[in-house]
Amino acid sequence: MKTIFTYFGIVLASLSIISCNVKPKVEPVQKTEVSEFLGQWTIDINGGSVGWLEVRQEKDYLDADLLWGGGSVVPVASVFMTDKYLIVTRTDNVVRTKDANNTPVRTQILTNWLEVQKNGDKIAGYLLHPKKDGKGIDSTAFSGTKLPAPPPAPDLTKVKFGAPVNLFNGKDLTGWRLINDKQKNGFFVKDGVLTNDPAQIEGAPHVSYGNLRTDQEFEDFNLKLEVNVPEGSNSGVYLRGMYEVQVIDSYGKALDPHNMGAVYSRITPTSAAEKPAGSWQTMDITLCNRHATVILNGVKIIDNQPIYGPTGGAMKSDVFTPGPIYLQGDHGKVYYKNLVLTPILK
Repeated sequence: MKTIFTYFGIVLASLSIISCNVKPKVEPVQKTEVSEFLGQWTIDINGGSVGWLEVRQEKDYLDADLLWGGGSVVPVASVFMTDKYLIVTRTDNVVRTKDANNTPVRTQILTNWLEVQKNGDKIAGYLLHPKKDGKGIDSTAFSGTKLPAPPPAPDLTKVKFGAPVNLFNGKDLTGWRLINDKQKNGFFVKDGVLTNDPAQIEGAPHVSYGNLRTDQEFEDFNLKLEVNVPEGSNSGVYLRGMYEVQVIDSYGKALDPHNMGAVYSRITPTSAAEKPAGSWQTMDITLCNRHATVILNGVKIIDNQPIYGPTGGAMKSDVFTPGPIYLQGDHGKVYYKNLVLTPILK
């Protein structure tokens, strides 16, 4: 028995020596080519908001446009590749100190950046941003899906429509609800008009008002409505809960993708057809095959133009699924009536 134990002891010792001399196998870093990131991506941001990224190869450099949650689609500060990541940078101006007249004395430019990694046929990564006091970094996870280019513009003369749907009964909010029921509802009905009044009381804590959506969801459609925007006020009509057609007092202003009737930050009206603040105005909007047509006060200001992705404030990123009509309720006072949606038959 002693001989057998001695034998096994020698064998185990030998294996131990051999195992200690074996070098661990290191897998080489798999380099990702920039071509894998080119194109348009819809982005789901951790926490529930939506973004969009377009990466382009210009002649001598990379460029990109980015939508992150709310706001507009904007050019990025820079974009470049590492072995594994696409790095997309943004900048924010931060005022550090002001003088006695409240004039900025010292400002800094803070850079935040997306580390984007290819994950099969999708992308994933983090938005990294320094804390304002410079002591640490916060991060937000996201994932993205490649978005094919919109199909050719549809021939609207051949589109067939179904039965009209009256979205507002002129009496109450039947068929509508807040997107976030934890927020306050500023919408109410008075004299047959759907009114939103997100009033704030001076000196009191800020009240968070919610956006109002239809219970029903729709694919492609024509939507007609009347709207009255008080001076300086602002709202929006979201198609499928994804694309905002801007509602704002922009009378007399130069053409801009943030003016009345624009697809917010994406499509600029071809002409200024808005009326002065306080006037009732008509909107006739068609969404078909990811293309938008907007007729404002009888003037066609957007003619069957492609919408390349969600706008700021979108409820979801999937551009191929049905969604509600939603009315922006957290910006300013506005009045709506005669909202009628006619679905497009597929």
